[in-house]
Amino acid sequence: MKHILLIATGGTIASKRSDSGLKPLMSSEELLSYVPDIKTFCQVDTLQLFNLDSTNIQPGHWLAIASAVEKHYEDYDGFVICHGTDTMAYSAAALSYLIQNSPKPVVITGSQKPIDMEITDARTNLSDSLRFAACEKAYGVSLVFDGKVIAGTRAKKERTKSYNAFSSINFPYIASIQEDHILFYLDDKMLLKEPLTFYRHLNSSVGLLKLIPSMDASVLDYMAEHYDGVIIESFGVGGLPNYDTCGYYDAVKKWISQGKTVVMTTQVTNEGSNMSVYEVGRSIKYEFGLLESYDMTLEATVTKLMWILGQTKERERVREFFYRTVNRDILWKV
Repeated sequence: MKHILLIATGGTIASKRSDSGLKPLMSSEELLSYVPDIKTFCQVDTLQLFNLDSTNIQPGHWLAIASAVEKHYEDYDGFVICHGTDTMAYSAAALSYLIQNSPKPVVITGSQKPIDMEITDARTNLSDSLRFAACEKAYGVSLVFDGKVIAGTRAKKERTKSYNAFSSINFPYIASIQEDHILFYLDDKMLLKEPLTFYRHLNSSVGLLKLIPSMDASVLDYMAEHYDGVIIESFGVGGLPNYDTCGYYDAVKKWISQGKTVVMTTQVTNEGSNMSVYEVGRSIKYEFGLLESYDMTLEATVTKLMWILGQTKERERVREFFYRTVNRDILWKV
């Protein structure tokens, strides 16, 4: 019987009603008490790291979760992390970079309704996650929700209330879970060749600029004073405006001249970017050697850049790390 560590961090799954609204108050032991049937397929210990609404989760918390997994790695066969849904995709991506090439499963889950409600998705999600963490074929960081198993770098929350809140973006689901059965669509554990590596540094000095029509490029000048890297969410397959009244070209040139990192991505959820298609993207990309997210999610792009800048700021090494596939995060690189 597999030995699993349940790590609780708060979120809706652990919330109770208060005068000010739902608030995470339940302990990890309380969560476990709502899924007694899991005793038939795994033995579970619990660890309460913190009890936060996931809106308050920051990079320091990602490091704390990864550190807890590293500390207990040799003692357990798998790990399940209970987490709030609002930033769960960011946390799943961040853990994918902090815990690389794990032959043991590290599963993150949560729910849209508290586990103590009569009608809730919490008990199913927690039970499914423990079942997946106890599966011999499972490995690496993944997100389990509504019967779907999603690579940690490919998850995105697309619905605020429905139980099917998360989708796998630009990549197939790893598996589906139906009652006590796990159906794998990707059974590739044998391809895991690199050694397990834990990383302990992130650089949170990463900013995001979402373009809207007529936005002035001076906002990039302001951001240059506060961030080591910026991700620009552009339109369509990607490009930067060349309005007569503002200078994105000069703003990007300033970032690059200061040795800082600029990454281009798209506001469109599916199919990814390709700045080479249009003149508004192609010319500036190749002149400055801008990085491009292609088929990566925004959550993966943000956390990957934090991970990279936590290791190096040397331009060529940043590029090398960025285009290195980690936990299925980027497959299309032009």
